[in-house]
Amino acid sequence: MTAHYIAFEGAEGSGKSTQAARLAEHLHAVLTRETGGTEVGTRLREILHDTDVSNLAARAEALMTAADRAQHIAEIVKPALDAGRSVVSDRSVYSAIAYQGYGRELDVDEVRRLNEWGTDGVWPEVVVFLDTPDDVIAERMSRRNLDRFEAAGPAFHQRVIDGFRTMAADDPDRWITVSAVGSIDKVATAIRDALGGRGIL
Repeated sequence: MTAHYIAFEGAEGSGKSTQAARLAEHLHAVLTRETGGTEVGTRLREILHDTDVSNLAARAEALMTAADRAQHIAEIVKPALDAGRSVVSDRSVYSAIAYQGYGRELDVDEVRRLNEWGTDGVWPEVVVFLDTPDDVIAERMSRRNLDRFEAAGPAFHQRVIDGFRTMAADDPDRWITVSAVGSIDKVATAIRDALGGRGIL
């Protein structure tokens, strides 16, 4: 069987972690995440998501997330793919473009180039974008303690989600947009149907 690298992207609270785990189980794939998919990445994630870190420069944040992804690709993704195992990741390099590019308003092309180098050119084959209405996200976020990114404010998160939507529209051959509304089972079925249409399942 062909090994696939599939990433889930979406806003905070979109349900991507749940759906990534479901798909990985269905495919018997390696389940991982960015940031924090490796021991090195876990240390970087602690800083990136810490609400006590209030003065992290946007460029420093971009470099830290690129470092996490460089380690993640080298330690988790490439070895799995080389061994013939599919990889399902909760977030990917596209989150860097959405969060540090669109969200932090850094130059999107510069962020893309930085991550192209950091990932050694290994990008997801397919991106499942869980597009979720703003009111649903707001309701889900009200139930949890917010980390540094989640607490960044509505304007930041609107830029992030607009970035995801722009990337999905610009690259329809790679991106699959699924409405993340309804039960977990309903969304999971929609994802599998969409991937089946791409010859993944």
